[in-house]
Amino acid sequence: MPPGIRGRDRYHGPAMPGRLHIAIFVLACLAGVAFASVSTFDFAQHLDRQVHDLHCSFIPGQRTAAVDGEAVGCQVTLMSPYSSVLRTRIWGGLPISLPGMAVFAFLVFRGFDLLGRRGLARRRAAGWLFAFSFVPLLTSAVMGGIALLELDAVCKVCIGIYGASLVAVLAAGLAYASCRRVIDEPEADSAPARLAGNGVWALVGLAQLGAFVGVPSLGYMGLMPDYSRYVGTCGKLADTDDAGGVMVALDQNAGGAPAVEVFDPLCPACRAFDRRLAASGLAARLHRRAVLFPLDDTCNWMVEGAVHPGACTISEAILCADGGKLGPTSTAVIDWAFEAQENLRTAAKTDATAPRRLVSERFPELAACIGSAEVQQRLNKSLRWAVSHSIPVLTPQLYVGGVKLCPEDTDLGLEYSLTGLLERRGTP
Repeated sequence: MPPGIRGRDRYHGPAMPGRLHIAIFVLACLAGVAFASVSTFDFAQHLDRQVHDLHCSFIPGQRTAAVDGEAVGCQVTLMSPYSSVLRTRIWGGLPISLPGMAVFAFLVFRGFDLLGRRGLARRRAAGWLFAFSFVPLLTSAVMGGIALLELDAVCKVCIGIYGASLVAVLAAGLAYASCRRVIDEPEADSAPARLAGNGVWALVGLAQLGAFVGVPSLGYMGLMPDYSRYVGTCGKLADTDDAGGVMVALDQNAGGAPAVEVFDPLCPACRAFDRRLAASGLAARLHRRAVLFPLDDTCNWMVEGAVHPGACTISEAILCADGGKLGPTSTAVIDWAFEAQENLRTAAKTDATAPRRLVSERFPELAACIGSAEVQQRLNKSLRWAVSHSIPVLTPQLYVGGVKLCPEDTDLGLEYSLTGLLERRGTP
């Protein structure tokens, strides 16, 4: 780090201006390190391809079950495609919280370094500290916008990172202002000399930041196990024929890899999978057809009780809309059902007729078809197709070219494993 030009500095005021603000800055960055570390740990523990509890609290270290309502926001953000990068290259990708943790650690280092500076070197160090402190703040602004606008979820750990970023910028700005008030630029320094001096500080700072971020990130990627051995090992369909006409087209990508998706329209995991698949961009490489498998004992004899009450009625509505002959398309009904899942399930628990009334109000053209013998027979054929193909009682499931995407790879490992299946098929 450049030592400054001590002999020519001009001081006015305390020997170490901005100490309080620097202390607040360091504490805020340490909080950022703590929250980002917790988020990174939560991400990394899922690398065994299993479900785990999350640390979803403003108190770092406090666990919350992933299925609890309190942890829903953290679960959504963690499993979203926005939680990591390079997801098609390594299983789960590189969690963005890892470089975030490294950036906060870099700022802590620069904060302590600033405490040891004097004169012009202190002013320049304070200026660049203020500039670098915007890195986590801008990142937080982008990720916060995605969480609210795209994911409609709030993550307490993420809010902790956002708060730490904001406090760090404010404290760094006040520290820089304090240094500017008491330290003058030497009159002997020409503009080119000052520009060159600032350039050196910038290059050194960027090199340090690159080292702080690059070393742990490269180490993480280098230590990742090879998960390619799991791709395509979870079974396959004997055939993907639809002789009984039970499948519903989910897209018009006739040139994509043929894919069969087994799902329940009132299944939260199915909705989350559908959104992850859409966000991944890989849906465009598939030609998806759906086999409806409602986890509702009203029509499905393979389940005990109504896991998702009302799912049979909504499945009938989707089949009624297949082809769009009555007006709405099956995908329109699916999209509506995904959005109204909670209301539909809650209403069905107290009134078994509520789902039919609600879907008929939304799509009156389908009212006469829902509950008819014809559509009930087709739904029954769909369930019997699942039996004849030894489909597990589980949703969602995805088969690409008849090869099953492992259930453990439908969340964090989706992009990596699905890309592997498509590459094996030679699908562009």
